[in-house]
Amino acid sequence: MGRDDMAAISSCHVVAVPYPGRGHINPMMNLCKLLSSYQGLIITFVVTEEWLGFIGSDPKPSNIRLRSIPNVIPSEVGRGSDFAGFIEAVYTKMGDPFEQLLDRLDQPISCIIADTYLPWAVEIGNRRRIPVASLWTMSPAVFSILHHYYLIMSTLHLTADDDLSDRREELLDCIPGITSIRVRDLPIISISKDSKVLSRALEAFQCVRKAQCLMFTSFYELDTHPIDALRAKLPFPIYPVGPTIPYMSFQDTSPNGTDHSQVDYFKWLDSRPRCSVLYVSLGSFLPVSGPQMDEFFLGLRWSGVHFLWVARGDARRLQEAAMINDDISLVVPWCDQLRVLCHPSIGGFLTHCGWNSTMESVFAGVPMLTFPLFWDQITIAKSIIEDWKVGIRLKNVGEENVVKSDEIARTVHRLMDLDGDESKELRRRARELQEFCKRAISTGGSSIASLDTFVRDVVIGHND
Repeated sequence: MGRDDMAAISSCHVVAVPYPGRGHINPMMNLCKLLSSYQGLIITFVVTEEWLGFIGSDPKPSNIRLRSIPNVIPSEVGRGSDFAGFIEAVYTKMGDPFEQLLDRLDQPISCIIADTYLPWAVEIGNRRRIPVASLWTMSPAVFSILHHYYLIMSTLHLTADDDLSDRREELLDCIPGITSIRVRDLPIISISKDSKVLSRALEAFQCVRKAQCLMFTSFYELDTHPIDALRAKLPFPIYPVGPTIPYMSFQDTSPNGTDHSQVDYFKWLDSRPRCSVLYVSLGSFLPVSGPQMDEFFLGLRWSGVHFLWVARGDARRLQEAAMINDDISLVVPWCDQLRVLCHPSIGGFLTHCGWNSTMESVFAGVPMLTFPLFWDQITIAKSIIEDWKVGIRLKNVGEENVVKSDEIARTVHRLMDLDGDESKELRRRARELQEFCKRAISTGGSSIASLDTFVRDVVIGHND
């Protein structure tokens, strides 16, 4: 950006409001940390009081200010048990207190960055003549699928009330920017019987066209085709500024570059051979059944592969079974995931295919085993395997049965066999995507250039 642009930004104020879930708050905060590098820009980050308690003490730049609205939605703890009820509360109860908070801010607002799943933020911005940037914190391919929902249903000759279960293997070629995709790989397959959740999601997509721009947490080189197709259809600019993972504070995690002596799981990783450890994390939102967790543990042990497993609520039970002092396994309740994935001993990632985890794996150049559970994870797994070719499918979408330990052991071995042709090709592709990613976020790269353009045209542009 030019000197005149930098001078103009000193009077700018961005308000950021994420959807209240960890997978949405983290990328929004990471985006705001990137924006905070524009000297003079003030950012107000708005969350519920509960979330303020969760993230209030986290380190952040001085020009990011946290503000809260009352806890008008169900608690984050256990929100997955009534997902439809949680979404209904987000859509109907957060808008009014957010607008009341805007009235209490002491500086005029240049722009609102709002999660796409907060349609009321677009309405508030338009009413107040404040530009709204809609931030999509999932895959651009998933955005395109939901944006073209009615086209898909028309092609399948179905209505919203019809069940997609009998059409799982049918191929679709009607979605702009998306390669041939099976019905089983559509995010809507996981909620085709929950009309309330689907109708609220579609409401957000009807409202997003009223925003002034769209931001993606992906980078252009990874999702070129869906981004280009959407740019040709949508009435506003699209800015791919990802990956919005905490790479901006990332330091060298090689054994020679970082002191791991005070962190047990890093000490354990430091003692393992290069690319010998499978990292396992299945997310924090939706639980995996007890029987499936047991099959995972048996399968991982039988594979003979070293593994580090972030098991959260099940960590204690699994730790007892794992005898964590052995040479094979380490089970922990939490870890610094990005740093772990970038550790030289990590050779693969068994993942639920959440978008942030996927982006961290791409950044680290680590191939994946896919075990999607819900919604966008289903389509992301397809992208990992068929489009980017950096993963192996462990679970077919829609499978009701538990994946057995012998299948898990075989699939883990396929991924982690460094001498196998399949594994070598996956690693080559993962390194290639990693290089694309690092170019995108380097000086002059596509994501940094896109962020510069957003700041100049949307944030500063509103003040001109």
